[in-house]
Amino acid sequence: MTQSNIGEALAPPEGLQGIVADWSSDQRAFKNVPWGKAMMWVFLLSDTFIFACFLLSYMTVRMSTTVPWPNPSEIFALSFGGEPIPLILIAIMTFILISSSGTMAMAVRSGYQRDRVNTTLLILVTAAFGASFVGMQAFEWTKLIVEEGVRPWSNPFGAPQFGAIFFMITGFHGFHVSVGVIFLLITARKVWIGEYDEGTPGFFTSRKGSYGTVEVMGLYWHFVDLVWVFIFAFFYLW
Repeated sequence: MTQSNIGEALAPPEGLQGIVADWSSDQRAFKNVPWGKAMMWVFLLSDTFIFACFLLSYMTVRMSTTVPWPNPSEIFALSFGGEPIPLILIAIMTFILISSSGTMAMAVRSGYQRDRVNTTLLILVTAAFGASFVGMQAFEWTKLIVEEGVRPWSNPFGAPQFGAIFFMITGFHGFHVSVGVIFLLITARKVWIGEYDEGTPGFFTSRKGSYGTVEVMGLYWHFVDLVWVFIFAFFYLW
């Protein structure tokens, strides 16, 4: 049998049968892509649909309501020296979250270099940025609920749908950030004690000598940051 005939014999079937044969074989379905990374992409794709539905619903409600929509620049302003500064807290939150993407990217790079110390420190800095963001969001919620009287079912500034949409979208995103911070801390601990260098089996593990889990966490964190950019643009600037 010639080499070309051997290649044809080993080639997977075409079409749907080829997909089934690939997924049912003892190989990775995406060949050189680890399962953890591939499944994270699948999760992020599904999460994209959810956030897209939330934002589309928000835009639909805002354009269809007959009651005036509150002005975000006024509602989310903070006073310093007696002068209100529009969206100052939101701007700081956005800066912090975007900065955390930079530290997370550097953590992934250090992971590829198997630099355990720098990877751990950069992940912890990213987690600190994320925790700061959640803390500021909690302050924002407290101010709206206690001082301004905004509720999910009512709003003293105009359209009653404002409260429900605001708490739903920012709360769902804040939940993602909070979960991300928890998993960042777990990953930082595993990197620091050398579990990825030794290939220690257990929860949230990776192959021996591979820091692939750090990259997977990086994908999640960059997604969370990207979603906030859309929330910031559509909800606070519109």
